[in-house]
Amino acid sequence: MVRALLLLLWIGASCAKPANDPQPYTTPPTGPATGTTNTFLSLGDSYTIGEGVPEADRWSVQLARLAKPEGVAAPDIIAHTGWTTSELQAAIQASGNQKTYSLVSLLIGVNNQYRGLPVANYRLEFRQLLQKAIQFAGNRPGRVLVLSIPDWGRSPYALGYDQAKISQEIDQFNAVAQAECRQAGIAYVDITGITRSAGNDATQYTSDKLHYSGKHMQQWSLQALPVVQGMLR
Repeated sequence: MVRALLLLLWIGASCAKPANDPQPYTTPPTGPATGTTNTFLSLGDSYTIGEGVPEADRWSVQLARLAKPEGVAAPDIIAHTGWTTSELQAAIQASGNQKTYSLVSLLIGVNNQYRGLPVANYRLEFRQLLQKAIQFAGNRPGRVLVLSIPDWGRSPYALGYDQAKISQEIDQFNAVAQAECRQAGIAYVDITGITRSAGNDATQYTSDKLHYSGKHMQQWSLQALPVVQGMLR
């Protein structure tokens, strides 16, 4: 079972529904399981908490399994459906987590785009989250990886929306994230193309036709795996 800091408060199917609980319940962090040497913290929103999928299918949990030969432990998770960058910042502060991790991942921004929040604000808050992630990684930027924002505009759920506009805006937010990662010396893993190739294949989505299935998120984990392996060598 995924261990400490797992935030499981469900607030509805939409990836962009705002969080109603400003201080979600957290459990105290624990050490790595026997046989593991590299602790892992995964930060994000519905895509990290795995809205609509079992714990074992969350992308970062799958990544930890794939990286088990590298000694990666099942991740601590701070994530919630609907969170923006500012809400993730508040939750990290509320968690009181003072641990240092071998590996930290960050996937955030879709709700900034969905709510029409300014890209300039995203840049500032994303930069601050990167610095917090580096701090969690023991001040080692080389132990932090960022996943790009999935394009929910290509999902069956988005058929009634302006899909081209959504994709264009997702690209703008991702361009900011990639530039900030480059400046901070942080690995950037592009999964947006994978999400765009899912099309109308029902097996790629959960029942809400918006969030991604474990089968689909496995592709994210496989994309991130060589990056993680390189980090931990």
